[in-house]
Amino acid sequence: MRSLFICLSVILLVQGTAEARNILPLPAHQKELAIVIDDLGNDMKGTAEILHLPVTLTLAIMPFLPTTKQDAEEAHGLGHEVIVHLPMEPVSGKASWLGPGAVTTSLSNEEIRSRVEKAIEDVPYAVGINHHMGSKATADERVMRIVLEVCKEKGLFYLDSKTTGKSVVPKLAKELDVPYLENELFFDDIYTLSHIGKQAKRLSQELDEDERTIAIGHVGVTGMKVAVMLKEFIPLYEKKASIVPLSDLIPEYHLIDESMP
Repeated sequence: MRSLFICLSVILLVQGTAEARNILPLPAHQKELAIVIDDLGNDMKGTAEILHLPVTLTLAIMPFLPTTKQDAEEAHGLGHEVIVHLPMEPVSGKASWLGPGAVTTSLSNEEIRSRVEKAIEDVPYAVGINHHMGSKATADERVMRIVLEVCKEKGLFYLDSKTTGKSVVPKLAKELDVPYLENELFFDDIYTLSHIGKQAKRLSQELDEDERTIAIGHVGVTGMKVAVMLKEFIPLYEKKASIVPLSDLIPEYHLIDESMP
């Protein structure tokens, strides 16, 4: 079981007001679970169903797509946490899967910085970043140093989705004092309903052992399956842990003065 790595900068500046992040009281449960849903922003299947689940989720929204701002506004209005789902270069895969504004290893330092900054600006209420695809880019120290430097400047945390075992995010985040977390489980890395159900049961077992857990699902091809699965399993998860936004897994996050500029 991969352990959850967290690095907290004591000088973290978090954008937005307390109202914008919809801070909830600290949970009664000792254990905490953050459920992240990737790939919003393009009116994908399962979006509405997942947005209206009766728990606080973290929704990773891709920039520069037809419903980017709409999804971010609705997610925020429903009390979910919003992060940027930044398209980043994979080792293999079609370029069309990345979407606009992708960060690739062939870009100059200046262009990487520009694309990250523009992506953050395009997703309202974002308090963090994770990557879409990204198995090549997240293994590249030059690329990720720039991405994480922008995170630090903007007061954002970084979720390493762990699409490669060669990720340099933990090393660089610690060096730069950028708060970061690591995904532990994908619900739908295989698209079948039987696999998604198997992963849901596996997560329930992990909640028996771990104090803090992160799991990722997606809208799109598996969106409806993930929505149905979560609706079924959320009552079980809530018996074992508090379902919280990602930022709640960062120590002392509730103590940060979010009114700071």
